[in-house]
Amino acid sequence: MAKYQGKNVSLNSPRPIRKGEPGYGRKKSVVYVSAGEQVKRVMFGDPNMSIKKDQPGRRKNFRARHNCDNPGPKTKARYWSCKAWSVLGLVTLGMMVAWSTSNAAGGVI
Repeated sequence: MAKYQGKNVSLNSPRPIRKGEPGYGRKKSVVYVSAGEQVKRVMFGDPNMSIKKDQPGRRKNFRARHNCDNPGPKTKARYWSCKAWSVLGLVTLGMMVAWSTSNAAGGVI
């Protein structure tokens, strides 16, 4: 747990943005990440579209279009969006982040 603007938040755990929360209707998901000493709020995803990662062609095109083989730092929306479009997706993202940080190769799933 970490503090973001005075409230306790869990790090690296994406969740949907709730109604009434800042960003509701503009973005689909939010995740809090550690950026050095600070905690940063990262919002990502189009709220009007669904993730169709179960269709291999769509998943392949999205990941190629967004350069998901090199997703960049955790503090950017592209990193989390690429993770959502991976084979495992957001359901097991907490386990996947733990796996990718402990994986010696550090590869993208």
